[in-house]
Amino acid sequence: MAQYSAQLDGVLVALADPTRRAVIRRLGHGPLSVGDLASEFPMTLPSFMKHVRTLESNGLIRTVKTGRVRTCVLSHERLALVDDWLAEQRRIWAERTDRLEEFVTKPEENSP
Repeated sequence: MAQYSAQLDGVLVALADPTRRAVIRRLGHGPLSVGDLASEFPMTLPSFMKHVRTLESNGLIRTVKTGRVRTCVLSHERLALVDDWLAEQRRIWAERTDRLEEFVTKPEENSP
């Protein structure tokens, strides 16, 4: 459980930045070179590479170097980690709201 939590924490920290979320969104349409990805952002390539390294170190993307071109590929498996956590949170809150609804709408058993 601790390993799961550490992985989830890293993924959520990586997704907290709007630039990194935009990169993930773009890679959802298919692999792209770092140069193609970076061209859309108003920052230097070294600054953009910090975002790429953060996404890669947290397992959200993989990069493959072919010659002088580094291509980024989305790692769908790692995004499933977030989806699983969100599904668990939805289930917990649905149970809580169901209990609240039952409490509010159920007539008291010991009413005079």
